[in-house]
Amino acid sequence: MYKNEPIFLQPIFQERIWGGQKLRTEFNYEIPNDKTGEAWVISAHPHGPSIITNGPLAGKTLADAWNEHKELFNKNSEDQGEYPLLIKILDAADDLSVQVHPNDQFAREVEGVPYGKTECWYVLSAEEGAELVLGHYAKTKEELAQMIDEGEWDKLLRRVKVKAGDFVYVPSGTIHAIGKGIVILETQQSSDITYRVYDYDRTDAAGNKRELHLERSKQVTTVPHQDAPVEQTETVNGDLVEKKLAEEQYFTVYHWQLDGQAACEMNKDFLQVSVIEGHAALTIDGQSFSLEKGIHFILPNGIREFTLEGKAAFIVSHE
Repeated sequence: MYKNEPIFLQPIFQERIWGGQKLRTEFNYEIPNDKTGEAWVISAHPHGPSIITNGPLAGKTLADAWNEHKELFNKNSEDQGEYPLLIKILDAADDLSVQVHPNDQFAREVEGVPYGKTECWYVLSAEEGAELVLGHYAKTKEELAQMIDEGEWDKLLRRVKVKAGDFVYVPSGTIHAIGKGIVILETQQSSDITYRVYDYDRTDAAGNKRELHLERSKQVTTVPHQDAPVEQTETVNGDLVEKKLAEEQYFTVYHWQLDGQAACEMNKDFLQVSVIEGHAALTIDGQSFSLEKGIHFILPNGIREFTLEGKAAFIVSHE
Protein backbone atom coordinates (compact mmCIF):
# COMPACT_ATOMS: atom_id res chain seq x y z
CA MET A 1 0.00 0.00 0.00
CA TYR A 2 1.53 3.31 -1.19
CA LYS A 3 4.92 1.63 -1.62
CA ASN A 4 5.71 3.65 -4.75
CA GLU A 5 3.42 6.67 -4.58
CA PRO A 6 2.87 9.65 -2.32
CA ILE A 7 -0.30 10.25 -0.31
CA PHE A 8 -1.88 13.42 -1.74
CA LEU A 9 -4.14 15.46 0.54
CA GLN A 10 -7.02 17.89 0.05
CA PRO A 11 -6.98 20.96 2.32
CA ILE A 12 -9.69 21.65 4.88
CA PHE A 13 -10.62 25.35 5.08
CA GLN A 14 -11.44 27.28 8.23
CA GLU A 15 -13.34 30.58 8.35
CA ARG A 16 -11.76 33.18 10.62
CA ILE A 17 -12.74 36.74 11.59
CA TRP A 18 -9.32 37.88 10.30
CA GLY A 19 -9.31 35.75 7.12
CA GLY A 20 -9.28 36.91 3.51
CA GLN A 21 -9.04 35.77 -0.10
CA LYS A 22 -5.35 35.06 -0.65
CA LEU A 23 -5.82 31.31 -0.38
CA ARG A 24 -7.77 31.75 -3.62
CA THR A 25 -5.60 34.37 -5.33
CA GLU A 26 -2.20 32.96 -4.34
CA PHE A 27 -2.94 29.21 -4.33
CA ASN A 28 -5.96 28.90 -6.61
CA TYR A 29 -7.92 27.08 -3.90
CA GLU A 30 -11.71 27.01 -4.09
CA ILE A 31 -12.28 28.65 -0.73
CA PRO A 32 -15.77 28.71 0.80
CA ASN A 33 -15.93 32.49 1.46
CA ASP A 34 -13.93 35.72 1.62
CA LYS A 35 -13.13 35.25 5.31
CA THR A 36 -11.15 32.04 4.84
CA GLY A 37 -8.22 32.34 7.22
CA GLU A 38 -6.73 28.86 7.28
CA ALA A 39 -6.14 25.86 5.05
CA TRP A 40 -5.31 22.77 7.10
CA VAL A 41 -3.24 21.12 4.40
CA ILE A 42 -1.71 18.15 6.24
CA SER A 43 -3.91 17.36 9.20
CA ALA A 44 -5.18 14.42 11.20
CA HIS A 45 -6.66 16.67 13.89
CA PRO A 46 -10.35 16.00 14.68
CA HIS A 47 -11.24 19.66 14.04
CA GLY A 48 -10.18 19.34 10.39
CA PRO A 49 -8.65 16.12 9.05
CA SER A 50 -7.31 16.29 5.49
CA ILE A 51 -8.89 14.05 2.84
CA ILE A 52 -6.72 11.59 0.88
CA THR A 53 -7.26 12.03 -2.87
CA ASN A 54 -5.37 9.09 -4.42
CA GLY A 55 -4.59 5.41 -4.06
CA PRO A 56 -6.33 2.70 -2.04
CA LEU A 57 -7.33 5.09 0.76
CA ALA A 58 -8.84 7.79 -1.49
CA GLY A 59 -11.79 9.45 0.24
CA LYS A 60 -10.57 8.55 3.71
CA THR A 61 -8.96 11.03 6.05
CA LEU A 62 -5.36 11.22 7.14
CA ALA A 63 -6.64 10.32 10.61
CA ASP A 64 -8.12 7.12 9.15
CA ALA A 65 -4.77 6.26 7.55
CA TRP A 66 -2.94 6.90 10.82
CA ASN A 67 -5.37 4.85 12.90
CA GLU A 68 -5.79 1.93 10.48
CA HIS A 69 -2.43 1.73 8.66
CA LYS A 70 0.31 2.81 11.01
CA GLU A 71 2.80 0.91 8.88
CA LEU A 72 2.62 3.80 6.41
CA PHE A 73 4.35 5.93 9.05
CA ASN A 74 6.67 3.19 10.36
CA LYS A 75 4.70 2.95 13.58
CA ASN A 76 3.67 -0.15 15.49
CA SER A 77 -0.05 -0.92 15.21
CA GLU A 78 -0.12 -1.07 19.02
CA ASP A 79 1.00 2.57 19.24
CA GLN A 80 -1.97 4.55 20.50
CA GLY A 81 -0.32 7.95 20.06
CA GLU A 82 -1.94 10.55 17.81
CA TYR A 83 -0.60 11.89 14.53
CA PRO A 84 2.03 14.33 15.78
CA LEU A 85 2.08 17.27 13.35
CA LEU A 86 -0.26 19.71 11.64
CA ILE A 87 0.56 21.88 8.62
CA LYS A 88 -1.49 24.99 7.83
CA ILE A 89 -1.43 27.95 5.49
CA LEU A 90 -2.75 31.13 7.13
CA ASP A 91 -3.93 34.28 5.35
CA ALA A 92 -4.04 37.23 7.74
CA ALA A 93 -6.17 39.87 6.03
CA ASP A 94 -6.37 41.46 9.48
CA ASP A 95 -4.34 41.11 12.68
CA LEU A 96 -4.78 37.82 14.50
CA SER A 97 -5.56 37.94 18.19
CA VAL A 98 -2.58 38.06 20.53
CA GLN A 99 -2.35 34.57 21.98
CA VAL A 100 -0.22 31.96 23.71
CA HIS A 101 -0.21 28.14 23.73
CA PRO A 102 0.49 25.73 26.62
CA ASN A 103 3.17 23.05 26.73
CA ASP A 104 2.42 19.31 26.66
CA GLN A 105 2.25 18.91 30.43
CA PHE A 106 -0.25 21.76 30.91
CA ALA A 107 -2.32 20.55 27.94
CA ARG A 108 -2.56 17.03 29.37
CA GLU A 109 -3.18 18.01 32.99
CA VAL A 110 -5.56 20.95 32.44
CA GLU A 111 -7.13 20.41 29.00
CA GLY A 112 -7.04 16.62 28.82
CA VAL A 113 -5.47 16.54 25.35
CA PRO A 114 -2.18 14.91 24.34
CA TYR A 115 -0.30 17.87 22.91
CA GLY A 116 0.43 21.45 23.73
CA LYS A 117 1.50 23.65 20.86
CA THR A 118 4.94 24.58 19.68
CA GLU A 119 4.93 25.94 16.14
CA CYS A 120 7.01 27.66 13.49
CA TRP A 121 6.21 29.90 10.53
CA TYR A 122 7.68 30.25 7.06
CA VAL A 123 6.58 33.60 5.63
CA LEU A 124 5.21 32.98 2.13
CA SER A 125 4.30 36.61 1.42
CA ALA A 126 4.09 39.85 3.35
CA GLU A 127 2.92 43.33 2.47
CA GLU A 128 5.46 46.11 2.84
CA GLY A 129 5.91 47.05 6.48
CA ALA A 130 4.05 43.98 7.77
CA GLU A 131 4.82 42.99 11.33
CA LEU A 132 3.92 40.37 13.88
CA VAL A 133 3.90 40.07 17.64
CA LEU A 134 6.66 37.84 19.00
CA GLY A 135 7.19 37.93 22.74
CA HIS A 136 6.77 40.61 25.39
CA TYR A 137 8.70 43.02 27.59
CA ALA A 138 7.52 41.96 31.06
CA LYS A 139 10.38 41.01 33.38
CA THR A 140 8.36 39.06 35.97
CA LYS A 141 5.09 37.14 36.15
CA GLU A 142 3.72 39.90 38.38
CA GLU A 143 4.59 42.58 35.84
CA LEU A 144 3.07 40.48 33.04
CA ALA A 145 -0.20 40.10 34.98
CA GLN A 146 -0.31 43.82 35.80
CA MET A 147 0.27 44.91 32.19
CA ILE A 148 -2.39 42.49 30.92
CA ASP A 149 -4.91 43.58 33.56
CA GLU A 150 -4.32 47.25 32.80
CA GLY A 151 -4.35 46.75 29.03
CA GLU A 152 -0.87 48.20 28.53
CA TRP A 153 -0.46 46.52 25.18
CA ASP A 154 1.93 49.04 23.64
CA LYS A 155 4.30 48.57 26.58
CA LEU A 156 3.87 44.80 26.79
CA LEU A 157 3.94 43.47 23.24
CA ARG A 158 7.12 43.06 21.20
CA ARG A 159 6.59 43.70 17.49
CA VAL A 160 8.87 42.44 14.70
CA LYS A 161 8.81 43.33 10.98
CA VAL A 162 8.91 40.41 8.54
CA LYS A 163 9.23 39.78 4.81
CA ALA A 164 8.75 36.83 2.47
CA GLY A 165 11.26 34.06 3.17
CA ASP A 166 11.61 34.80 6.90
CA PHE A 167 11.36 31.91 9.37
CA VAL A 168 9.99 32.27 12.91
CA TYR A 169 10.16 29.64 15.67
CA VAL A 170 7.42 29.93 18.32
CA PRO A 171 7.83 27.60 21.32
CA SER A 172 4.88 27.00 23.63
CA GLY A 173 4.64 29.78 26.20
CA THR A 174 5.46 32.50 23.64
CA ILE A 175 3.00 35.40 23.30
CA HIS A 176 2.53 35.90 19.55
CA ALA A 177 0.26 37.09 16.75
CA ILE A 178 0.50 37.11 12.97
CA GLY A 179 -0.07 40.60 11.61
CA LYS A 180 -2.21 41.95 8.81
CA GLY A 181 -0.93 41.33 5.30
CA ILE A 182 1.09 38.20 6.08
CA VAL A 183 0.63 34.71 4.61
CA ILE A 184 2.51 31.90 6.34
CA LEU A 185 2.97 28.17 6.20
CA GLU A 186 2.83 26.89 9.76
CA THR A 187 4.35 23.65 11.03
CA GLN A 188 3.07 22.78 14.51
CA GLN A 189 2.22 20.08 16.96
CA SER A 190 -1.20 18.62 16.22
CA SER A 191 -3.05 20.78 18.72
CA ASP A 192 -5.79 23.38 18.55
CA ILE A 193 -5.43 24.91 22.02
CA THR A 194 -5.20 28.69 21.98
CA TYR A 195 -5.37 31.07 24.92
CA ARG A 196 -6.41 34.50 23.65
CA VAL A 197 -4.77 37.41 25.46
CA TYR A 198 -5.99 40.41 23.45
CA ASP A 199 -8.30 40.76 20.43
CA TYR A 200 -8.28 44.52 19.72
CA ASP A 201 -11.81 44.73 21.19
CA ARG A 202 -13.24 43.33 17.94
CA THR A 203 -16.84 42.15 17.75
CA ASP A 204 -18.53 39.55 15.58
CA ALA A 205 -21.59 40.10 13.39
CA ALA A 206 -23.81 39.94 16.47
CA GLY A 207 -21.74 42.56 18.28
CA ASN A 208 -20.10 40.09 20.68
CA LYS A 209 -16.44 40.19 21.59
CA ARG A 210 -14.53 36.92 21.34
CA GLU A 211 -13.67 35.15 24.59
CA LEU A 212 -10.34 35.94 26.24
CA HIS A 213 -8.39 33.50 28.40
CA LEU A 214 -6.42 35.86 30.60
CA GLU A 215 -5.76 33.72 33.67
CA ARG A 216 -4.53 30.72 31.70
CA SER A 217 -2.49 33.01 29.49
CA LYS A 218 -0.74 34.36 32.57
CA GLN A 219 -0.13 30.81 33.79
CA VAL A 220 1.51 29.46 30.65
CA THR A 221 3.44 32.48 29.31
CA THR A 222 7.23 32.22 29.60
CA VAL A 223 8.69 35.15 31.55
CA PRO A 224 10.96 36.83 30.67
CA HIS A 225 10.68 36.30 26.92
CA GLN A 226 13.76 35.01 25.12
CA ASP A 227 14.02 34.41 21.39
CA ALA A 228 14.59 30.73 20.79
CA PRO A 229 17.95 30.15 19.05
CA VAL A 230 17.62 28.24 15.80
CA GLU A 231 20.73 26.90 14.06
CA GLN A 232 20.23 26.68 10.29
CA THR A 233 22.41 24.68 7.91
CA GLU A 234 22.51 24.34 4.13
CA THR A 235 23.43 21.38 1.92
CA VAL A 236 23.39 20.83 -1.84
CA ASN A 237 22.14 17.66 -3.59
CA GLY A 238 22.42 17.95 -7.36
CA ASP A 239 20.24 20.91 -8.30
CA LEU A 240 18.46 20.92 -4.94
CA VAL A 241 19.53 23.30 -2.18
CA GLU A 242 18.27 22.10 1.20
CA LYS A 243 18.16 24.60 4.05
CA LYS A 244 17.39 23.12 7.44
CA LEU A 245 15.23 25.78 9.09
CA ALA A 246 14.80 24.09 12.47
CA GLU A 247 15.61 20.82 14.19
CA GLU A 248 13.73 20.91 17.43
CA GLN A 249 12.03 18.59 19.94
CA TYR A 250 8.80 18.19 18.00
CA PHE A 251 9.72 18.65 14.35
CA THR A 252 12.48 19.20 11.83
CA VAL A 253 11.66 21.62 9.00
CA TYR A 254 13.47 22.24 5.71
CA HIS A 255 13.20 24.62 2.78
CA TRP A 256 14.05 22.94 -0.53
CA GLN A 257 14.87 25.03 -3.60
CA LEU A 258 14.94 22.99 -6.81
CA ASP A 259 16.34 24.31 -10.08
CA GLY A 260 16.93 21.24 -12.25
CA GLN A 261 17.13 17.65 -11.05
CA ALA A 262 17.97 15.85 -7.82
CA ALA A 263 18.02 12.21 -6.71
CA CYS A 264 16.92 11.93 -3.08
CA GLU A 265 17.06 9.25 -0.41
CA MET A 266 14.47 9.10 2.34
CA ASN A 267 15.78 7.88 5.68
CA LYS A 268 12.89 9.13 7.83
CA ASP A 269 9.74 7.31 8.91
CA PHE A 270 7.74 9.61 6.60
CA LEU A 271 8.05 13.08 5.10
CA GLN A 272 5.45 15.85 4.83
CA VAL A 273 5.89 17.98 1.70
CA SER A 274 4.24 21.27 0.66
CA VAL A 275 4.89 22.84 -2.74
CA ILE A 276 5.10 26.59 -2.16
CA GLU A 277 6.36 27.76 -5.57
CA GLY A 278 6.73 26.54 -9.14
CA HIS A 279 6.28 23.20 -10.89
CA ALA A 280 8.14 19.90 -10.66
CA ALA A 281 7.88 16.20 -11.40
CA LEU A 282 8.25 13.64 -8.62
CA THR A 283 9.35 10.18 -9.79
CA ILE A 284 9.26 7.03 -7.67
CA ASP A 285 10.15 3.62 -9.17
CA GLY A 286 9.53 4.94 -12.68
CA GLN A 287 6.14 6.42 -11.85
CA SER A 288 5.89 10.20 -12.25
CA PHE A 289 3.65 12.66 -10.41
CA SER A 290 3.08 16.29 -11.39
CA LEU A 291 3.58 18.87 -8.63
CA GLU A 292 2.65 22.54 -8.52
CA LYS A 293 2.22 25.31 -5.98
CA GLY A 294 -0.49 24.47 -3.45
CA ILE A 295 -0.08 20.67 -3.57
CA HIS A 296 0.62 18.86 -0.29
CA PHE A 297 1.51 15.22 0.23
CA ILE A 298 3.18 12.65 2.44
CA LEU A 299 5.97 10.34 1.36
CA PRO A 300 5.12 7.26 3.44
CA ASN A 301 7.34 4.63 4.96
CA GLY A 302 8.54 2.18 2.31
CA ILE A 303 9.66 4.80 -0.20
CA ARG A 304 13.41 4.98 -0.03
CA GLU A 305 14.43 6.80 -3.20
CA PHE A 306 12.81 9.43 -5.40
CA THR A 307 13.80 12.07 -7.90
CA LEU A 308 12.62 15.64 -8.38
CA GLU A 309 12.89 17.61 -11.60
CA GLY A 310 11.76 21.15 -12.34
CA LYS A 311 11.88 24.60 -10.80
CA ALA A 312 10.06 24.73 -7.50
CA ALA A 313 10.30 25.40 -3.78
CA PHE A 314 9.07 23.16 -0.97
CA ILE A 315 8.64 23.15 2.78
CA VAL A 316 9.39 19.66 4.09
CA SER A 317 9.02 18.35 7.63
CA HIS A 318 9.10 15.27 9.83
CA GLU A 319 8.99 14.37 13.51
